[in-house]
Amino acid sequence: MTIQNVFIKSSIVLFTMILFSCKSQEDKLVVSLDKPNIILLFIDDYGWSDIGYRNDVFQTPNLDQFKKESLDFNRAYIPTPTCSPSRLSILTGKEAIRLGMPRHIAIDPGNPGAEYNLWPKDPVQRPSRNYLPLEEITYAERLKELGYYNMFVGKWHLGHQGRYPTDQGFDADYGTTDAGHPKSYYYPFFKAKDDPKGFLKSGLKEGDYLTDVLTDGAVNFIKDYDKDEPFMLSFWYYSVHGPSIGREDLLKKYQDAGLKGKYAHHAAMVEAMDESVGRVREAIEAKGIADNTVIIIMSDQGGAYTNAPLSGGKKGGNALGEGGARVPLLINYPGITKANTETNIPVQSIDLYPTLMEIASGKKYDNKDIQGVSLMPILKGETIKNRSLYFFRSYEDQYAAVINGNWKLIKYHSGKFQLFNVAEDISEQNNLIGTGLKIEEELKTNIAAWEAEAVPEY
Repeated sequence: MTIQNVFIKSSIVLFTMILFSCKSQEDKLVVSLDKPNIILLFIDDYGWSDIGYRNDVFQTPNLDQFKKESLDFNRAYIPTPTCSPSRLSILTGKEAIRLGMPRHIAIDPGNPGAEYNLWPKDPVQRPSRNYLPLEEITYAERLKELGYYNMFVGKWHLGHQGRYPTDQGFDADYGTTDAGHPKSYYYPFFKAKDDPKGFLKSGLKEGDYLTDVLTDGAVNFIKDYDKDEPFMLSFWYYSVHGPSIGREDLLKKYQDAGLKGKYAHHAAMVEAMDESVGRVREAIEAKGIADNTVIIIMSDQGGAYTNAPLSGGKKGGNALGEGGARVPLLINYPGITKANTETNIPVQSIDLYPTLMEIASGKKYDNKDIQGVSLMPILKGETIKNRSLYFFRSYEDQYAAVINGNWKLIKYHSGKFQLFNVAEDISEQNNLIGTGLKIEEELKTNIAAWEAEAVPEY
């Protein structure tokens, strides 16, 4: 045997040994590289304007930095901007009204198992569902099919016993209660009746702040995660929903800056949430998985305070104004999104569902049962087909809206309409109804056809 042949055979043996010795590591790398981890930070009542790079009232250094590294969706919307329906839509990719949920869950103590509720001030007394039906397939259930482990932290507000996150595809949860909001952001956070899972009994103490406690849960999950499969962490904050109770060490700073009353508390709550975002990102870095983790940050509806320069907000009968329906949305997908970029393409929270499916599978996702479309082309710097976005609530006279491109039509039960070019008139001050624009009739026809098809009869 020649020296050359010996060398070749030895090389083959050595290569084979190395190959087999690295096999388990390689398998993990394949999973890691093919399927990135995903984190969704879903913030409650966080206004589009309540962020440092848009409004210097707020100090949000972590979100400001995240913006510099991510794609910022300037025109992201919620189809039904209110607590429970917004969660239904993000979980299912569907407009909440199609499932009969135009309002938040409102349990009648005298009939806690009721399928629907009525709102005393709703002018049309439309029923609204009190839970997410179990037969609906959530993104967690789909991701599980694609090999993901699903962790849920925080506010659920989509059903009680038998309808918790772990009943809808999540492998575990932390901090989930029956409450739509805490009674206080300082311990004890919830009324005993709202905490049947015993979150109040988890060894917490007086002085603990809810946002920090939930962040501990999210950070510990990341730190201790040791499974082979990729994970999705859904961290749905109770904050910055009321009651507005700022963390004491942050509150004084805003009071000294001249903010008054609950607005000072709100600003302190925003900064505490921003700290939480920073802690989650630090945990990802410390774990060594930042380069293979997609992070999505979004709010469930506009803020309860001023949303200037946008009009409207959570309160005041104009929740379908830009201040109520338009929310922050930032996405960082390493290797896909370009740092410090923006898009003005109108999108909705229902679009996250098919986007998650494409991130997890690496394949195009088609599902005629949902209304969302994948944002993957936008993430790659491309565009998507022009479409109409629809909105529906059932609390007051204002109840429906449609957006197409720069144009927005708002509809009222009383017969009133408003028409705005929200690209030129971000504050919605110039109502163009009756000025002879062709787009007015187009959008009126458009929304009437959508209502006839999408809104259940009652």
